[in-house]
Amino acid sequence: MATVWRYALRAQVVAACLTGVVLAAPLPASAAFTTELSGLPDEFTAGGRVETVSAVVSRDDGGCVKVRWSMVLRVRGIRLDQVRMDRVEETGSFPLEVRTDGDVARLTDRRLDPGTLCPGRTVTARYRVAFAEDVTRGRVTLEAEAYDRNLRLLSRQTATRSVVGSAADATATPPPGPTPTEAGGPATDEPAGAPPADEPVTDAPPAAGAGRQVARSGGFGAVQAAFLLGGLLLSLGAGLLLRLRHLTRAAGAQGDDVGPDRWWERPAAARRWRPARR
Repeated sequence: MATVWRYALRAQVVAACLTGVVLAAPLPASAAFTTELSGLPDEFTAGGRVETVSAVVSRDDGGCVKVRWSMVLRVRGIRLDQVRMDRVEETGSFPLEVRTDGDVARLTDRRLDPGTLCPGRTVTARYRVAFAEDVTRGRVTLEAEAYDRNLRLLSRQTATRSVVGSAADATATPPPGPTPTEAGGPATDEPAGAPPADEPVTDAPPAAGAGRQVARSGGFGAVQAAFLLGGLLLSLGAGLLLRLRHLTRAAGAQGDDVGPDRWWERPAAARRWRPARR
């Protein structure tokens, strides 16, 4: 009976440890899904200029799934409160959950995307990105991640761009005007040179209700929860091992009345009294 309990406890310990390892391991992206980032400029310009970046996910085979988007924003040389990012759809702004940790922010959809991902069809998420006027120079990394309704990662795509200030982008060309002439000479107008390049037409900065300024507050995501659950299951496995050791010692103590050091001892045979010879 003790042997049966030992084997049962060993099986439970192995199952708990394997479950913890599987849950703690990151889920690999399936090769059937592909994510692309489009609309990215060569570099972002600060000072109210708004760029629209699109994340597009597609699949090669399988059935149809619903998608939940999550955008990871990493900055270097600038602060998160100098960045404004908004997720937009045809009906307007899309609700987001924002989590930040240092110079990294994650913007996750609060509900599933309106579209449905099927073979031969795509699902697109559009983001409006703008930077504050006091930004001089820095770098930003955008990482678009597509999840299914069960928060299983389908695919991701990453892109990094430079951010320059509006003052560095503008050319310092003096306004054209007449040049002074030499005394006694005819008054002639010198060519003013090439005219300054036209300033690009920029969109108005997002309104306070539409654009989301990234705040500094900690977060707890699905990956951290998976690691926590894995650690809990590993602790349960260690407890079961200790219990198994205790039961094994108890079963050995009950099955043997004498210790191992007295197994080979035999009681001495009683001697009979013999009459003395005279």
